[in-house]
Amino acid sequence: MAFNALTSEKPNAVCMPFPAQGHINPMLKLAKLLHFKGFHITFVNTEFIHKRLLKSQGPNSLNDLPTFRFETIPDGLPPADANVAAQHMPSLCQSIRKHCLQPLRGLLSKLNSSPNSPPVTCVVSDGIMNFSLDAAQELGIPGVIFWTTSACAFMGYIQYGPLIQKGLVPLKDASYLANGYLDTVIHWIPGMKSIRLKDIPSFIRTTDPNDPILDLIMVDTERAKRASAIILNTFDALEHEVLDALSTLLPSIYCIGPLYLQLDHIPADNELKSIGSNLWTEETECLQWLDSKEPNSVVYVNFGSSTVMTSEQLTEFAWGLANSNKAFFWVIRPDLVGEGKSVVVAPEFVEETKGRGLLASWCPQEQVLSHPAIGGFLTHSGWNSTIESVGGGVPMICWPFNADQQTNCRYCCSEWGIGLEIEGDVKRYYIEGLVRKLMEGEEGKKLRKIALEWKKLAKEATTGSNGSSFLDLDQMVNRVLLSPRN
Repeated sequence: MAFNALTSEKPNAVCMPFPAQGHINPMLKLAKLLHFKGFHITFVNTEFIHKRLLKSQGPNSLNDLPTFRFETIPDGLPPADANVAAQHMPSLCQSIRKHCLQPLRGLLSKLNSSPNSPPVTCVVSDGIMNFSLDAAQELGIPGVIFWTTSACAFMGYIQYGPLIQKGLVPLKDASYLANGYLDTVIHWIPGMKSIRLKDIPSFIRTTDPNDPILDLIMVDTERAKRASAIILNTFDALEHEVLDALSTLLPSIYCIGPLYLQLDHIPADNELKSIGSNLWTEETECLQWLDSKEPNSVVYVNFGSSTVMTSEQLTEFAWGLANSNKAFFWVIRPDLVGEGKSVVVAPEFVEETKGRGLLASWCPQEQVLSHPAIGGFLTHSGWNSTIESVGGGVPMICWPFNADQQTNCRYCCSEWGIGLEIEGDVKRYYIEGLVRKLMEGEEGKKLRKIALEWKKLAKEATTGSNGSSFLDLDQMVNRVLLSPRN
């Protein structure tokens, strides 16, 4: 166990995710792993997220355990109703940069003077929350960045500065989105062969030279170089080439994923098992429904926590699934359709798919993807979904929406051999064809075989004593988090 030899107190890791679902989930997993290794954990959410979690998980769900406590800081935005599904991301990012450092300093000071908390010994924060490095440096303790994307997407973000310097970004005008310009192949990015502009995380698709998100990412990737270490939720075999390249550009990088497989080392009766991080209430009845289905017979459909689509796209996806005649389980968030419109699936669709289709508003995704009935995953290619699909041995149909999803899609379909990309407009006959190809065609069998090989490698990476991710987690704790000074 990782105790402080000088004081006989547990080391206190302050863990702070970016306030969005796809960032909170992996940070909570990491915090649980650190707690299992002997750390006292102080988990810091924004006030908005804390209220959302209490709403979805239950009013007592975040009650403090003696050595795993929850704290909050304001995000600087006007108070928002906890019923609101998500905050405006550009405004949130800007507000966090301006307003969160001082509250964090105050919280760290409070923790260091509290009789109920051991002194803070390290800070682990999301890459977008890296103002925390200033606070850690002021206290002379390690400041670690957890970048929650894939390694290939992280490398893509690091290239924003060079892309601007070379005049490739921003786009000259909006016509460049449609004239084939994004098909330009870039040969000079380390560890990323034959990558196209369209495969780089999508915030480069702007005509504004002062685009705030572009600026935010360049600042954040540059500041990450000050971190005591950078953590990634991936494993070496999956992204070896790009990880080798990253290691020449940045301080110590530790790959500790898939995180959810690392959690298997924690006993089932551990007191932390009940702490959840989903901002929507999970509908677990789907697991019993899946129990009634044949192995590899069900398509799982989930576009993540922030993707939005038009009503027309929703309709085309629905009838593509219906016309495929395959069983499917589709998670449809209440806010999946953009512009505040209600999500409505046609009664005819419900009738047509009765018995072989199941709809839910949210679910325990890791359990779903590891269920033997699941034979394919129609996904937005967010990194949590992708790495969980890799760990579950499930091939994918990829429909990337924004950010790092384009990069993940490219690697799934062209490098790792486990995905089919939806290109162009969403049309029902096109979706039907891809579903059939994945679930019954020869190409689908090939994808499934490769996916099972990656599943085996993911398991090996997270299994001691020689697993690369198992060892990286151990080394990161002992070499970085427990070092006496930054």
